[in-house]
Order: sequence, then C-alpha cells, then structure tokens
Amino acid sequence: MGGLYDTDIPLLSEQQAGLLRRLAAGEQIYESADWQNLAEAIEAVGESQSRELASRIATVLEHLIKLQASPAPDPRAGWRSTIRRERREVERLLADAQSLWPTMPAVILEELTGARGSVRDDLADRGETPRTDPAALSCTAGQVLGTRPPD
Repeated sequence: MGGLYDTDIPLLSEQQAGLLRRLAAGEQIYESADWQNLAEAIEAVGESQSRELASRIATVLEHLIKLQASPAPDPRAGWRSTIRRERREVERLLADAQSLWPTMPAVILEELTGARGSVRDDLADRGETPRTDPAALSCTAGQVLGTRPPD
C-alpha cells in the first residue's frame, strides 16, 4: 500500500475507509489496514484545508490591495466579485474546519507579503503607477472576511 500512498491518496483513503467501516461493523477482515499511511493521509486532509485557506486569503488580500492601490477604473468590479466569491469560500472552509479560525491572523500576516508583491508586479505589468505603495498596505481579518471595509 505504500506505493498507493505515493501515487493516489484519494484511492488509498477510499480503500482504507472501507476497511475501517468493515472493522467498525465487527467484520473480521483479512486485509490489513495500512495504519501509518492512513494516519498520514488523514493529516494531509488537514494540511490541505490549511493550504486552501491560505490560498483563498491570498486572493482576497491581493484584490483588496489592488482596490486600494490601483488607479484603474475598469477591473474594479471584477476584483470586488472575486473578493465576494473568495470570502464565501473562506466562510465555508471555516465553518467546516473551525479549528482554523485562530490561525486567521497568522495566515493573513504570512500571505500579506506575497500579496503585496503580486499587486506591485501586476500594476507594473499594466504600466500603472499605484495611488499608494502596496508595500505600505495591510488588511485585518475583518477586512478579509468582509466584516470591515478596507480603509
């Protein structure tokens, strides 16, 4: 099963979940559960949710910073639409994984530098002079979640 862990974690998870259900139902099974890889697969699910949260927060941060820094009028509606969509996904993720709530400030801080750099590069690619330096901009958890508008 080690090979399956290296090549197809969803299939490994499905097979191992089936074995666990059979064990829980009292069935004597002859296949052996792959405990080590099963534990790692379970941990990978949590890590995946953490990475998804960070990715969605990074997208919200980039678009919030663009709204503050960019002088361009046109893409603003698209940025706002992306922010709303990503906020809904962040809310869903936090509802499903409530243990991620306390990590929000650290995740925002961790993703902020990359978001600032991305905005700086995006504006430069479009030949825009920022209204304000993206490196000086910051966002709170309330702004990321939409409970407080950007300054």
